[in-house]
Formats: sequence, C-alpha cells, structure tokens
Amino acid sequence: MHSFRLARPSDLAAIVRLLADDDLGSAREIVADPVDARYLSAFAAIEADANQMLAVAIDASDQVVGCLQLSFIPGLSRTGMWRGQIESVRVVRDVRGSGLGSAFIEWAIGQCAARGCGLVQLTSDKTRADSIRFYERLGFVASHEGLKRTL
Repeated sequence: MHSFRLARPSDLAAIVRLLADDDLGSAREIVADPVDARYLSAFAAIEADANQMLAVAIDASDQVVGCLQLSFIPGLSRTGMWRGQIESVRVVRDVRGSGLGSAFIEWAIGQCAARGCGLVQLTSDKTRADSIRFYERLGFVASHEGLKRTL
C-alpha cells in the first residue's frame, strides 16, 4: 500500500538519492550526508511558495519510494488558464512496474485539477524513452517541442 503526501525536511536525503539514481541524475546530483546546503535552500524556497508542491510517495513503513514536484503556473493565454507542471518524477527501481508511478501521476493530476488548472504538462529528457512511453500511456501527448538553455 502506498500513499502520497507533501515532502518533509526529513525526506530530503531520500529525495536526493532518488534524483541521483540514474545515468543523468548521477552526473548532476550530489548525494552526501549531510545533504548539500543547496538542496536545503531549494527545499525552503519550494515550501515557502504557494504555487509549488514537492510530494513523495511512501510505502506502508513510511519510507520514501517516489517523488515529484508540481508547479502551478498562472498565465494569460487561453483566457487566463492555470497550468500544472510536473517535474522530477522518480520511483524507486524495485517498485517500478507495480502501478505506483501511474497512481502517483494521477494523484498529481488531481492536485492540479483541484487548483483549477486547465492542463497539465511535463518534460522528460529525450534519452528517457521508457519514461516517455509511460507518460504517453497516461494520456500525455508530445504536442510541443521543448527547448532549454543552460545558464
């Protein structure tokens, strides 16, 4: 049995480990004890912003087995429609394929709907073919090209 809740400061080390647990994340995240101060600062900023939600999936033992971040974005286009942005989705390797990821994304979509969002969007690195197929099975469509510029 899994449930979803807002992340707590005590979850931060587990979240960072999840973010680092793949080829891309291992090259850009820092797993350390104590947690790197930059993660603490980012967590505080997310927690203080009413339009941000860092969530975790937990198992029956209250262990973190998944994470994601939701951003609620106001906009003028589409007659002032709000958008939900889902990012940094991770599920512990040995839980993948159990339905947890689908349930977590559906929970996140429900959070966006409850906030009045008219659409939900996400990005996934082009090298993550399995993730892209997963999102497409959940009804997401690659309708736009995403571009990024590192600063």
